[in-house]
Amino acid sequence: MKRMNATAVRKGLSDILNQVAYAKERVILNRRGKDVAALVSMDDLLLLQALEDKLDNEAAAAALAEPGDSVPWEQAKKELGLPE
Repeated sequence: MKRMNATAVRKGLSDILNQVAYAKERVILNRRGKDVAALVSMDDLLLLQALEDKLDNEAAAAALAEPGDSVPWEQAKKELGLPE
């Protein structure tokens, strides 16, 4: 995986986008020596989103299967500070 600083990315963005989009290379962007972001292909992003959806669905199913008392919606809104 390639690491680049923000200045290098600005200078070579077109080439970097081609590497990410067509060569499926992942690029980590750093600023002041700290990793702050990443460039990934659309295929990688879609895979990551599908994984997040799967994990969210599993967590929701586990929460629904968990025994316990339910909380009325009005009470939940009040406890969360939501408008009535």
